[in-house]
Amino acid sequence: MSGHSKWATIKHAKGLADAKRGKIFTKFIKEISIAARMGGGDPNANPRLRTVIIKARAANMPKDNIDRAIKKGTGEDGGAAYEEYLYEGYAPGGVAVMVEVLSDNKNRAAADVKNIFTKNGGNLGTSGSVSRMFQRKGTIELDAEKVSEDEVMEVALEAGADDIVNDSGVITVTTTPDAFSGVAEALQEKGFETLSADVGMVPDAYTPVDKETAARVQKLIDRLEDNDDVQNVYHTAEYPDDFEPEE
Repeated sequence: MSGHSKWATIKHAKGLADAKRGKIFTKFIKEISIAARMGGGDPNANPRLRTVIIKARAANMPKDNIDRAIKKGTGEDGGAAYEEYLYEGYAPGGVAVMVEVLSDNKNRAAADVKNIFTKNGGNLGTSGSVSRMFQRKGTIELDAEKVSEDEVMEVALEAGADDIVNDSGVITVTTTPDAFSGVAEALQEKGFETLSADVGMVPDAYTPVDKETAARVQKLIDRLEDNDDVQNVYHTAEYPDDFEPEE
């Protein structure tokens, strides 16, 4: 989630954290497995795996779960073979949406994503239709009530971060994909609790929407994120400051 919708989305995520924790861990298991399958099980020699592990630790995923996921990916522990797919489309209000999928069944995943878009007022686009509107960046979010902005800034910039912004109670650290691991680890070593840590697609510009449209956009995003094959959803919506997603 991004733009002015960010804090509302974080509060929404906090409220559903316990109910969704198992689903979140399942998504990390798939992501870790495919990273290990493609680049090996040693995070020191596999930057992609190293990044995913940092994200999983930021979400408080137990080490045993991470280790089992790596073994699945390297073939030590069996498991399904997942492939990566990217879908692009539009939500209500002309909001651009990108959907990253990891699935062992391409036909099922494609049909499910298309169905979710159609049933929730959106439409699936062709490859490249919205990806040009995004750049891949690392983002690390911290609760400004729990950590000092000055301390975060000092550690993050020293570790190679590009930018630090404090907005609506959330400190957002932005990095290049290559610098993400070093910055995230530096913050973790200082004991800073993170709300999220991710390398994902950040929009170049946002699409302002009113409260009614925001609710429709959020419904589409929620339906996509509830799908077991969907790993990440990125969008350009800029929600009104007083918008509160339904829980």
